[in-house]
Amino acid sequence: MCGRYALTSAPEAIRKLFGYADTPNFPPRYNIAPTQPIAIVASERGEAGPAPRFRLARWGFVPGFVKDPRDFPLIINARAETVADKASFRNAMKRRRCLVPADAYYEWLKLSLGGRIQRKPYLFRRVDGAPMGLAGLWETYAGADGAEIDTACILTTDANGATAAIHDRMPAILEPKDFAHWLDCDNVRAEEAAGLLKPAPDDALEFFEISPQINKATNDGAQLQERLAPTLL
Repeated sequence: MCGRYALTSAPEAIRKLFGYADTPNFPPRYNIAPTQPIAIVASERGEAGPAPRFRLARWGFVPGFVKDPRDFPLIINARAETVADKASFRNAMKRRRCLVPADAYYEWLKLSLGGRIQRKPYLFRRVDGAPMGLAGLWETYAGADGAEIDTACILTTDANGATAAIHDRMPAILEPKDFAHWLDCDNVRAEEAAGLLKPAPDDALEFFEISPQINKATNDGAQLQERLAPTLL
């Protein structure tokens, strides 16, 4: 799963990569956690036709049929293999696909040492240092009082041959050339869009162990991404 990630690139660099016209200003965030507001890019109809649009959403997808989110599990990820078929995601996969800008994501390696389970955090990022577009879904939840909130989740797929050493899943990372295709819910069917959801090439990402400071959601700052010296497993 993908339970923490970072968005640290300058706002202008993200705007240029994802092609939206908005000019939001946001600070670097090194430890984005579930239930927090996250940046997403979705297609929105305008006078000139559909275009990518920056928006904020709560990281924790709430399907439209849910009456009370307090009685519904927190959904931060959805499996790419079943997302087009499951009732919770079927409509969003057809009509509300989005991209989640990220510069890195984190996973934990589980180890059994002396009968105790230890979890070592690792940072994953593109080898070329470029930001990533993670495939996602979004949905607007309307409460009984009429209040609305946009919610979102990140889609995951099998790990590639390299990252499987740390975790068996990884976020579905889309290439920039596929951004428009993924967001085009008017002309690209869900089944066709699902064909983009696959593991990244084995040589696309680098990853290394980082400090357990990342475990605490209130910790933030570039120091969280400092590489630890290799340890014996």
